[in-house]
Amino acid sequence: MNKTSNGHMENQRNENESSSEGIGCCGYILLFFSYFLIAITFPFSLCISLKVVREYERAVIFRLGRLLPGGAKGPGLFFVVPCVDSYTKVDLRTVTFDVPPQEILTKDSVTVAVDAVVYYKIQNATMAITNIENAQRSTQLLSATTLRNVLGTKTLGEILSDREHTVEVMKRNLDETTVAWGVHVERVEVKDVRLPVQLQRAMAAEAEASREARAKVIAAEGEQKASRALKEAADVINESPSALQLRYLQTLNTISAEKNSTIIFPFPMEFMSYFGGGGPGAKGNSGT
Repeated sequence: MNKTSNGHMENQRNENESSSEGIGCCGYILLFFSYFLIAITFPFSLCISLKVVREYERAVIFRLGRLLPGGAKGPGLFFVVPCVDSYTKVDLRTVTFDVPPQEILTKDSVTVAVDAVVYYKIQNATMAITNIENAQRSTQLLSATTLRNVLGTKTLGEILSDREHTVEVMKRNLDETTVAWGVHVERVEVKDVRLPVQLQRAMAAEAEASREARAKVIAAEGEQKASRALKEAADVINESPSALQLRYLQTLNTISAEKNSTIIFPFPMEFMSYFGGGGPGAKGNSGT
């Protein structure tokens, strides 16, 4: 805000000095002869003296090198004195340009190539002509420098994840300088952030390893829950002997539905006691 007010005050001071000092005696003589030529060549002189600027343009007029008081003229018709006045048209529409890709070393020592887009417009045509030689060229160079300075203070993660804050800082830094040129930066956008191929591969490998680690954790949690469910099922089956027979029949039904060529005969587990221990009364017989 201070820079803005200082710029306007300086512009008004220049205009006041120009109007107070005047164009001098020789200037008034040249101005008199110019008006005399306009009068004797009227109405043909109107073709040279009357100029038109469009709605989105302004004309900054200089008389014998001095800025005319009253600011820029337009839109519409305005009058210039031949051989004495010179004028420059200024376009007030929004201008867009691409910032060339900049090789930037981030805060965490990573080299990236970043390009951006800047939208700006001229708000004060008089300041854009009198305070800077080429406002468009200067704004482009300043944008490239600001892009490097701002992104050089951030890490790669901040550049990729927090673009809104980055472009806001860039816009504020540009406005602080261009306000003295009569230029207002409307918008700054980061188009692309290009990483080195080796870094892309490293980041891809890191992301893949993270996904595999999460998959293993999820699988382990699933095995843990499944083992708990199997333990609970085994406890239920152990409490009821008939539940095991029902489980046999359910398994037989499932296998017969999927594989019709397979024949399965359930084999009761009690029969194994006859082969292993010699029957139910084997222990009693051997004792006698």
